[in-house]
Amino acid sequence: MNKRPLDLVARKFCRLQAACIHGGWVGAVIIFLGGCLDIRSADPTNTVSAGQARDLSTGTHVVLLGTGTPNADPNSSGPATAVIVDGHTYLVDTGPGLVRRASAAASHYQIDGLTAASLQIAFLTHLHSDHTVGLPDLLHTSWVAEREEPLKLFGPDGTVEMAGHVTAAWSADIQNRLNGRQPATPDGWRIDAIDIDPGLIYEDSKVRVTAFLVPHTGWPEAYAYRFETADRSIVISGDTAPTEVILDACNQCDVLLHEVYSAHTFRDRPNEWQRYHEQAHTSTIELAQLAMRAQPGVLVLYHQLLWGANPDEVLAEIRAAGYQGPLAYGRDLDAY
Repeated sequence: MNKRPLDLVARKFCRLQAACIHGGWVGAVIIFLGGCLDIRSADPTNTVSAGQARDLSTGTHVVLLGTGTPNADPNSSGPATAVIVDGHTYLVDTGPGLVRRASAAASHYQIDGLTAASLQIAFLTHLHSDHTVGLPDLLHTSWVAEREEPLKLFGPDGTVEMAGHVTAAWSADIQNRLNGRQPATPDGWRIDAIDIDPGLIYEDSKVRVTAFLVPHTGWPEAYAYRFETADRSIVISGDTAPTEVILDACNQCDVLLHEVYSAHTFRDRPNEWQRYHEQAHTSTIELAQLAMRAQPGVLVLYHQLLWGANPDEVLAEIRAAGYQGPLAYGRDLDAY
């Protein structure tokens, strides 16, 4: 991961800003006079960027298929993450661009489990549009690619209903492919959907998946997920306000993939948006405090709400708030 170091003055300024937000001017002056820690992101050995190919066919890995938000960023597809276990893929969220990003990752990392026909199981954190509008793409593109089994889909209350609406909306396409001349597998268009409860929700020979309720304003159910495999533990926050639940879910997990927003540029948001984001998402300062207690092997940022900040500045805010563990700013197609 190539990060541009900020110069000493910029580092001190970033720490001063962070201290002012949460500690007042006295704490800010103490930090400023005491000097600044290096805010450059750590580069743990288990982290590669999209430009560095390696063999991910064995063991457990996380591939970021989409790190974006509802905002239309051409460099960041909608939220979607692949947990790869011995070449098998488990998806978390189905944001826009999911299948094309998976195809790119399949080629880049030589993972057959990321080809369209191999995308067979997905877990939804919640039902916001930016996390789900890629569901029809996932279902139908992988079916056209000759996925034979129904898509397995797990998510909060409403997932079963959403799945039914998706198949109903594309009923003409389904009938055309089933009854026309185009070869089609008979069951690949189906969705086996389950509305989950907190706790262990899925287990096979490679992975155990546990769901944790997290607070995301307006949703009665939103989930974080913990994946446990033979060699690693991975926690994916989904959209959430800061919560002790993440501490319990991670507890020195190998990878903590967590959403974040810039605490500095947040101050320039309109009041109504500030009220929403405070209750729906996690600031850089709040995330640093969580990560210091959760102690993940690596903290990876995704679903980054920047509002004019750049990645280095977001990393600087987290460093300034005290977290000095392994840290990475997630980008589409990065692998950890």
